[in-house]
Amino acid sequence: MANFGNRIIRAARLDVALYEEVEADKSALGQAMGVVVLSSVAAGIGSASKAGILGMLIGVVVSLVGWYIWAYLTYFIGTRLLPEPQTKADHGELLRTIGFSSSPGLIRVLGVIPVMRGIVFTIAAIWMLVAMIIAVRQALDYSSTLRAIGVCAIGWVVQIVLFVLLFSIFGGLVR
Repeated sequence: MANFGNRIIRAARLDVALYEEVEADKSALGQAMGVVVLSSVAAGIGSASKAGILGMLIGVVVSLVGWYIWAYLTYFIGTRLLPEPQTKADHGELLRTIGFSSSPGLIRVLGVIPVMRGIVFTIAAIWMLVAMIIAVRQALDYSSTLRAIGVCAIGWVVQIVLFVLLFSIFGGLVR
């Protein structure tokens, strides 16, 4: 099993070879999930100074749930709706690559510095999106980066719609 820290750094550097490596390494699923959890915790910690401990916990949970929804949508869209002729992937391959694409999200921990929160979260979101596009392109064996962008964009929009619906349904129950 490759060094976890090294893989995180390579993923954040957008190393295409890393995404191919974890796609093929079935034992990397635990590491990929570790990256997602660490990135979600970083988001929670980065939100804590604004939202407190409860906000931090909610931030972690929302980040984890959002990641999984987006990952599942990406798998479905990429393999069922927009596959290329050579597209062949299983859910595990996509979970491993997309998991590592969360590596840039570790910088969200810097959001604890109030004047940095907005810029850090914006940079992390853009960086993670670029990493996800690379991860999707590699996991789904796309020759077209544009197709990977489309898959990620469609999944992101559907995820946002789902979250808006869930918050509108369950948000009223919390009051």
